[in-house]
Amino acid sequence: MNAVIYARYSSDSQREESIEGQLRECREYAERNGMIVVGTYIDRALSAKTADRPEFQHMIKDSAKELFEVVLVWKLDRFSRDRYDSAHYKHILKKNGVKVVSAKEHISEGPEGIILEAMLEGYAEFYSAELSEKIHRGQKENALKGKNNGGGIPLGYLLDKKEQKLVVDPVTSPLVIEVFERYASGETVRSIVEDFNTRGLRTRKGHAFNINSFGSLLKNRKYIGEYRYQDVVIAGGVPAIVPENLFYRVQERMEKNRHAPAMSKVKEDYLLTTKLFCGKCERMMVGESGKSHTGVMHYYYKCGGAKRRQGCDKKAVRKDWIERVVVRLTMQRVMDEEKINRLIDAILVMQEQEDTTTPALRSQLAETESAISNLLKAIEQGIFTPSTKQRLEELEAQKEEILVNVQTAELQKPKLTREQMTAWFEQFRHGDPKNRDFQKRLIDTFVNSVYVFDDKLVLTYNYQHGTQTISLEETESALSSDLRCGSPPSRRKLRLLATAFFKLLRAHSTAPFCG
Repeated sequence: MNAVIYARYSSDSQREESIEGQLRECREYAERNGMIVVGTYIDRALSAKTADRPEFQHMIKDSAKELFEVVLVWKLDRFSRDRYDSAHYKHILKKNGVKVVSAKEHISEGPEGIILEAMLEGYAEFYSAELSEKIHRGQKENALKGKNNGGGIPLGYLLDKKEQKLVVDPVTSPLVIEVFERYASGETVRSIVEDFNTRGLRTRKGHAFNINSFGSLLKNRKYIGEYRYQDVVIAGGVPAIVPENLFYRVQERMEKNRHAPAMSKVKEDYLLTTKLFCGKCERMMVGESGKSHTGVMHYYYKCGGAKRRQGCDKKAVRKDWIERVVVRLTMQRVMDEEKINRLIDAILVMQEQEDTTTPALRSQLAETESAISNLLKAIEQGIFTPSTKQRLEELEAQKEEILVNVQTAELQKPKLTREQMTAWFEQFRHGDPKNRDFQKRLIDTFVNSVYVFDDKLVLTYNYQHGTQTISLEETESALSSDLRCGSPPSRRKLRLLATAFFKLLRAHSTAPFCG
C-alpha cells in the first residue's frame, strides 16, 4: 500500500533533527509493514492546535487524488492534539479512503478518544444543521451577488479584492484555453502536463503541473461562466474563459474515457487495513489477492515480513473469514451495557477537558451582557450622553461578534450529551453484521488492533482494558472456519494435485483412460 509521511515540530525546544528522527522511524515502520512511501509533508515550528499548517492542508487536499492509502505519523499528536480538529480531518481522509497510522503507538494513547472522534463524525451533520445555517447565511448572500466565498482561485482567474469577485487573468487564461483545445483534439492529459512542465510553466503556487490538477481543471464549470456555491447556481456569475461548445466536447471525451475497461476495476475494500498484525513478527498484515486454477479470485491478508521473506513464515488468512470473526467478536464484546456506561462517563469527562474555547467565549459574553445591562440602567436613571450612546453601540456590536464566535465554536466543537451518546451506541446493537458499511463503521470505531497467531487471536478495543484473546478452537466452533487457511494454492501445488487426481482416476477407472 502507498503511504505518505506527515512530520511536524512545534517549538524552539525541538530542532530540525526531530523532523529527521520522525522521518527515519516512519520510514523504518513503513519498510517493516510493506508500505511504499510516496511522499512527505513537513511543517516546521508550527502548532498542532491550529489548522493553519500549509503542508498539512496540502496533504488533506492531496488525499482526494487517490495517490496514497495511509498517512504515517511518528505519534498521533503530530497529526493533531485537538480532538475536534482530529475528528474533522480524519473524517475527510476516511471519505477519501485514507487512514492515519502511528509508527510508535500500536495502541493509541487514550483510546476512548477514538470513539469520541467517531461520535463527532457521526453527529456532525445532525448537530450542526441549525448553526451552519446561521453561520453560512452571510456566505449565501455573497453567493447571490456572485462574490467569492473563499477557496482556491482557479488557473486563469484573479481575485478582485475590492469587489471580492473573480476576473480573467490575461496571463494565464490563454493556458486554460490551450489545455481544453489540446485535450478536445485527442491529446492525453499526461502529454499536456509533460509539455507544460518542459516549458517551465508552473501552477499559481509555483508547483509543477500534474495529471490530477488538470483533471479537475477540465471539469470546472467556472470556465463557462457558471458560479456555484452550495445550492446557488448563477449562469454568467463568473466571466467565461472557455466557449461552451469546446467545454462540452471535453466533457464528452472525459466521459468516454471514464467508462474505458481499464478504469472499471472495482477496488476491494480490506476492512482491517492498518489494524491487523502478525502474531509472530508483529508486522502489519496487508491485503492481497490471487486467482485459483478455476479463475476464481481469492482475497486474503498476508504478513509483510512473510511476503518479503524477512524471517517470518506466518500463513496468510482469508479476508472474508478474519473480517467476519472480528465483526462477530466485536459486536459481542462492546455491547455490554456496563462497558458502554463506563465509556460514556470517560468520554463526557474528556469532552469537558478538551474544550477550553467555548467556556471562555461564554464568559466574555456574560461580561458584555452585564456591561450593556449597567448602561441601560444608567440611561433609565437619566444618565445619557453622546459617549454613553457610543459605548452602548460598541457593546452591542461586541456582543453580536461574540455570539457569532460562540456559534462557530459550537459548530466546530459540538458537545454531545449522555442521551446522544447512548443513542449512538444503541445503533450498533441493531446493526446488520452482514452489511458492509456497518462492518466498516464497527471496526473503525471499536477495534484498535488484531494480532493473528497460529493458535489464537488477540483483539484490542478502544477502551481501557479492552483486550480479548480467543483460541483457534473457539473461533472454529463459533464460525465453522479455519484460522490456518492460507493464500490461494501455488501453481506448483496445483500441478501436483492435478497429477495425483489423474493417477487416482486412472487407477480406479473401468474403461481405458486416454490422457
